[in-house]
Amino acid sequence: MPVDLDAVRTFVAIVDTGQFQHAAADLSLTQQAVSKRIAGLEKNLAVRLFTRTAHGAQLTIDGQAFLPHARELLRVAERAVASVLPGSRPLRVDVIASRSAASGLMRAFHRAHPEIELDVVMLFDVETAVAAIGSGTIDASFRAVAVPGRPLPQDIESVRVLDEPLQLLTGPAHALAGARSVTVAQLTGHRIWMPGIVPGTEWAAYYDDLVAEFGLTIEATGPNFGSDALLDTIADTPALATFMSEQTRLVWPAGHGLRRIPVTDPTPVYPHSLLCRRDNPHPGLATLRAHLATTATSHDAAGTWAPSWVIPR
Repeated sequence: MPVDLDAVRTFVAIVDTGQFQHAAADLSLTQQAVSKRIAGLEKNLAVRLFTRTAHGAQLTIDGQAFLPHARELLRVAERAVASVLPGSRPLRVDVIASRSAASGLMRAFHRAHPEIELDVVMLFDVETAVAAIGSGTIDASFRAVAVPGRPLPQDIESVRVLDEPLQLLTGPAHALAGARSVTVAQLTGHRIWMPGIVPGTEWAAYYDDLVAEFGLTIEATGPNFGSDALLDTIADTPALATFMSEQTRLVWPAGHGLRRIPVTDPTPVYPHSLLCRRDNPHPGLATLRAHLATTATSHDAAGTWAPSWVIPR
């Protein structure tokens, strides 16, 4: 049977104060309201909980049996409320991938604010991330927002926090391996291999626009065996290069002889924005946003390129 927690709280207050009148004062209720709550609780339980004497309210045998359970009910209710109070649970943030720039941003945030408990997750596509933000499953996500034709819901906002320059990664025998930098125009005709591009994702839309804008050749053929296999192939195949973020953390064997080469005129940048619900009250989210505001790079800087659909511009 359902139990009214306010009535249970009133029952415990009477036990602790010894009188209906004193319990009413502690609960900021009238004595009539206290009596009505107890009468309803007794009716619901089909027992008498108190007898009134000249010295106050005395527990019946049934009241004595009910008391420890009533206290436990209140403790459980308090724990339930505390579990969802802002700041009482970890801040849950999606970073897409462990080696991404977003992951690096969160590591820096953790170093700056170790007191904030974090739960870092990795969701694949933007639709899943936006749905998780909307449902409260996560507090925030780092995304390029937004793929053309997929506007964000009105209750979710986006704050641009990082423009991540892309570099060309080549093996030692590649034709451009000795260059100190390359222009986008110099990449025309070279095969850029990126097996991690998945149709329908934000990064697929990004590279589609990059190809359309500058006439590049980007191949996404073959299975994606991860970054280690990608590095092995680039090191051993003079005809292939790949794009790699300036901030992607990678370690490769010294014998690979891989080269990171800056790309200029313009520098393609991958834009990262923080997505969150406008009404999310988690104090850790406010701290994260303030931290990112102090560390964010300027976006749409001169000499850089990003797709026109990225918001905000």
